[in-house]
Amino acid sequence: MLDTYRLRTAATGLKRLATLPPEDKQAGIDAYRFFQAMQAGEPTETADETRAVAAYYKVLNNMLSVFDLEKLYIPPMLDETKGLYDNQILTEKAVLAELALEDPAASHLLDMGCGRGRIAHHFATLTGGEVSGYNIDPNQVENAVAWAERCGMGDRLHFTVGDHHDPLDYPSETFDGCFSFQAVWPFFKKEELDLHAREMYRVLKPGARYACSEYLLTPFFDWDDEEHVALHRLFLPTLAATQSMYPADVCAALERAGFRILVSAPSKSEAWPLCEQKRDLILWGRRLVRALEKVRVAPPWIEESLDLLQRGGQAWTEAERAKLADLNWRIVAEKR
Repeated sequence: MLDTYRLRTAATGLKRLATLPPEDKQAGIDAYRFFQAMQAGEPTETADETRAVAAYYKVLNNMLSVFDLEKLYIPPMLDETKGLYDNQILTEKAVLAELALEDPAASHLLDMGCGRGRIAHHFATLTGGEVSGYNIDPNQVENAVAWAERCGMGDRLHFTVGDHHDPLDYPSETFDGCFSFQAVWPFFKKEELDLHAREMYRVLKPGARYACSEYLLTPFFDWDDEEHVALHRLFLPTLAATQSMYPADVCAALERAGFRILVSAPSKSEAWPLCEQKRDLILWGRRLVRALEKVRVAPPWIEESLDLLQRGGQAWTEAERAKLADLNWRIVAEKR
């Protein structure tokens, strides 16, 4: 069956890429180069990193929507007979189950780094309750609000622009659970983890849980190993991430905030097979873009961006196959 929604989403993504203001296009490329400079050892400030992330995502969310990556995360391949989207659905159901909601229909959840709000929509559909979310990119928040209204769920889905590094703009003990998908821990320096962990603890009700599927280094990654560091230098900008944490660092911050760690474990399956599928699709996309460039329909910067994504994707595959990093490390923490 032809999936008209995905075709419309891809067409909209192409249109937005073609009509992006020149300054936004350049800011996106400059942001990627900023990430590369970070990996080369250039010292940076958190505020500059945050601005770069926002600029990059303004371009990236439209680009990846063309390649069926509207949710901006690669799940583990839990079912080899299914594609990326169906494995996302399976992963989201597993994370929701970890929240162990007592009354799903009366629940109010927090999506940290909500993107276009599609995961929040899925959770609200499954629970019958409410989901609030925040994201650093106003473009994606605007899309999330429009989608909620279009689906008739504007009264149960609430989205706003927000930054992980700022205090969460919610009253204490608001939420019955919170969750994240490759959207939180890649943006904190180690010394910044405690502040966000304390904010998570504050906005959750007693006994509520945090559950995630997040990019983290594995204990096998060695910063003194030149090959490990070389791969990291290539793949991290592709993830639009600014930092790489170990699970132990994140769990320690959560425990200091008052959480009890129930689970800290690798993903149930690897993501790299799905990464390879999308890398092949991006290769096909580059060929199409080259043809469009010749007739001046597509600007050259699009292929440059796709080339960066493709090379970074190959480095990620090598890192994950070597068990050096995990796109979907699982953490479940409960507020005492």
